[in-house]
Amino acid sequence: MDKNEGFFRKLISGLSKTRDSISSRIGQVLNLSGSISDDLYDEIEEILITSDIGIKSTEEITSRLREKVRTDKIKDPAEIKNALKEILTDMLQENDRDDRNLKLPMVVLVVGVNGVGKTTTIGKLAKKYKDAGMSVLIAAADTFRAAAIDQICIWGSRVGADVIRQHEGSDPAAVVYDAVQSAKARKTDVLICDTAGRLHNKKNLMDELKKINRVIDREYADSYKETLLVLDATTGQNAVIQAREFKDA
Repeated sequence: MDKNEGFFRKLISGLSKTRDSISSRIGQVLNLSGSISDDLYDEIEEILITSDIGIKSTEEITSRLREKVRTDKIKDPAEIKNALKEILTDMLQENDRDDRNLKLPMVVLVVGVNGVGKTTTIGKLAKKYKDAGMSVLIAAADTFRAAAIDQICIWGSRVGADVIRQHEGSDPAAVVYDAVQSAKARKTDVLICDTAGRLHNKKNLMDELKKINRVIDREYADSYKETLLVLDATTGQNAVIQAREFKDA
C-alpha cells in the first residue's frame, strides 16, 4: 500500500470514528430521554465539549437548538438529532464566501505546519478561482522541502496557472517579491503564495514569514491580502494556538 494512501485511510478512519462517536452518544441520550428538558440540553452540551467541539461553538449550537425546539414546537427527543444536523449545516453554510464579492487584486498567503496539505489546498484554490473566471499566479515560496517546487508546478500545470519559481534553497521572500512584480505587470487577479511548513513555536521560521508579509505589504500595498492557515482536522483545540501565532506573524 502507498504510504500516503495508508496515512489518508487512517485519517479518514479517525474522523469517521469521531463523527460516529458523537452521533452514537447523542443518539443514546435521546433514546433514554422521555422529554426535552434542561438536563437533556446539558448532556448534549457535555458530549459536544468532550468531543473537542470547543466551548464557544458548543454554546452557539445549544443556543440555536433551544431556539429551534421552541419555534418548531418539537416535543419528541428523537427529533433532536435531525434538528442538530440542520443547525450544523446552517452554521457551516453561513461561513461560505461568495467569490463574486472578492476584492481584487488579491494575495493569498498559505501557511501551516508540515504535512497538513498546503500545496494540495493551493491547487484546489487555484482551480476554484480559475473556474470563476479569474487570472491566477502561484508563487513557489516553499524552497525548503525537497520536490516542493516541482509539486506546485505540477498543480499549476493542471489548473492552467503560471508558477513563479527559483531554485531549491532560495530566499522565500525573494520568490514572493518576484511573484508580486509579475502579478502587477500582468494585472493578475489572484496571487497565491505557497510557503514551507513551519511549527508555530519556531521563532526563526516565523520571522521568515514576517519577512514575506513585509514584502507583500511594501511591494503590493494596493492588493487585498488574506492569510490562509491550513490545519489538520484532528488537531483539536491546539488549532486555536496555531491560529493565534500565525496571525501575529
